[in-house]
Amino acid sequence: MPDYKYTAIDRNGVQATGKIEAASEEQARTKLMAKGLMVTSLASDSGAAKAAAAPVAAKAGFSFGAKVTSGDVTIMTRQLATLIVAGLPLLRALELITKQERNPAFKAILGNVADSVSQGNNLSEALQAHPKVFDKLFVNMVRAGEAGGVLDKVLDRLAKFREKAERIQKKVKSAMVYPGVVMSVAIIIVYILMVKVVPSFQKLLDGQKTNMPPLTQFVVGISKLLTEYWWATPILIFGIYFGLKTWLATDKGKEIFDRILFRLPKIGGFVQIVSVSRFARTFGTLMASGVPILQSITITRDTLSNVVIAKSLERVHDRVRDGEPLSVPLEQSGVFPQMVTSMIQVGEETGQLPEMLNRVADIYDEEVDNAVTALTSIIEPVLIVFLAVVVGTIVLAMFLPLIALITKMTGGG
Repeated sequence: MPDYKYTAIDRNGVQATGKIEAASEEQARTKLMAKGLMVTSLASDSGAAKAAAAPVAAKAGFSFGAKVTSGDVTIMTRQLATLIVAGLPLLRALELITKQERNPAFKAILGNVADSVSQGNNLSEALQAHPKVFDKLFVNMVRAGEAGGVLDKVLDRLAKFREKAERIQKKVKSAMVYPGVVMSVAIIIVYILMVKVVPSFQKLLDGQKTNMPPLTQFVVGISKLLTEYWWATPILIFGIYFGLKTWLATDKGKEIFDRILFRLPKIGGFVQIVSVSRFARTFGTLMASGVPILQSITITRDTLSNVVIAKSLERVHDRVRDGEPLSVPLEQSGVFPQMVTSMIQVGEETGQLPEMLNRVADIYDEEVDNAVTALTSIIEPVLIVFLAVVVGTIVLAMFLPLIALITKMTGGG
């Protein structure tokens, strides 16, 4: 493996230089971060120096098509937490992170944040100027950390929160890859059968002047539509896609869709588990960071994508504001499992609500793993059966008139 020369900042804010053996530049960075070093420059012995903070595209100001991803923000949060915990001043830490940022769009935003802090603004105020990158959860946690003088702990907690949330999100996405591939293959196979195979059978049947059964007429009719009006297929697909997207963008459409999801067998349970895990992790992190309970409920509600649970939290917020314990309206909402509300009630009684919420989140993170496995095991055979039924129907529709023709010819002989 090649050696890489590096310059970095250690946990005490002291510059360190040296060499590290790694298979790639990314692996070298990972190894150095594991040692508590913040890389400022990295160079291979066999190549030109690669400044960790200033790739060519960024220096040139090239930002076409660049956007800030959730992963970018998570990495930045972890780096900032590490540097602040190490004792570096906030402004110096921001300058180091800005210098080494590779995404030009995010680099510009971090530069603006650093400039704002250098002018005397709080970090939360600087972050609030970029709501598309730093959401309410992020800003309010930082604000609470500043108010309590525990910004380092809050940033560390926020980094852990984002890392766990991304881990769950990746598991869910990876579980959907196989069903997506199977469905795509099924659509392609059916399309080829309808535009290539079915017309050939139709010509054969027309030549024999055989009456086609209703099923065959139905399949042939669809085949004619796909071949003669091929241009209508992409229009229909895009029309359905954009129509559904527009409908889901409305409050009523999203609510109806989420309620349907909740009622679907297996899928509804999966959505509930993911949503409860997200609720507990977000709410617990906010409470542990010192954010007031009513504000925590509001921020948590805004971070949830499921409208059913979000609306139930609106009612919970109003009742908690009126003096009721949190566990009572949560239980009466009918959305949260009994175990969750019971654990929250214990947390309220013992004065350990944030810890109990995070414990609930840990339990439901494991439930998400189990639910992903169970859902995948169900989706796979369902898709295979669906593909078999569709293809089998097309094949049967083509062979029914052939069977009738063969029977007729045999009987005539």
